[in-house]
Amino acid sequence: MTRIIAVCNQKGGVGKTTTAVNLSAALSMAEKRTLLVDADPQANATQGVGVSIGEDDPTLYDVLCSDEEWTPDSASSYLHKTALPFLDLVPATHHLAGAEIELVSAIAREMRLRSFLKQIGQRYDYILIDTPPSLGLLTLNVLVAATSVMIPIQCEYYALQGLAELLNTIRLTQRSLNPDLTIEGALLTMFQSSTLLSKQVVDEVRTSFNEKVFQTVIPRSIKLAEAPSFGKPILLYDIATPGASAYMKLAQEVMGGDAA
Repeated sequence: MTRIIAVCNQKGGVGKTTTAVNLSAALSMAEKRTLLVDADPQANATQGVGVSIGEDDPTLYDVLCSDEEWTPDSASSYLHKTALPFLDLVPATHHLAGAEIELVSAIAREMRLRSFLKQIGQRYDYILIDTPPSLGLLTLNVLVAATSVMIPIQCEYYALQGLAELLNTIRLTQRSLNPDLTIEGALLTMFQSSTLLSKQVVDEVRTSFNEKVFQTVIPRSIKLAEAPSFGKPILLYDIATPGASAYMKLAQEVMGGDAA
């Protein structure tokens, strides 16, 4: 069964896109058939895997704003290849911001992404979806389509601020639109072993989420920050770094969940 993981936190700058891009890359390098869906109008995930989108290329905006009855063939035309053989992309551009407005009066507005992914899900072992830093209709579409939610939490002050709202949105989605949605786990990001604050945040998150916290902790890394400017996941930019190692370990944890 395809696992559809939403990488979600309404706070910006917590490592959502970095995680979506690099975890997708790590899964694909383990020869898992992986699809990355860029649901953020900033389109940073699209840039992060080095895919250039032309004006006439189909994107997630077209998926969400189309009334098309999807078939496997029509849906597959929205898939773009990346530099990694096992990794495909459904890209975004800044036009995706307009979808939030257009969806307001659309029929079955929360189900658009789910209907699309239903037609192509059998092609993949994993589908990872990068989300915008908000809890609007774009994020709601993602939560309705997903099987689980991964929550990146940066190891900084106010790390848990606003998470109650996200968890409430997840509960409401479970109750009315997607009862099978689960929390994949909280992922600690931007960890600095040299600071007491980072260690305090780790303890606080592990207390708050109990067993729903990944053992892997993503370190703060200049190489991780540099890689997107070269259009490469960290595993292609510089595999011999702590950041690359961390995302490979995270992929192993995620794949280990298949046996649970």
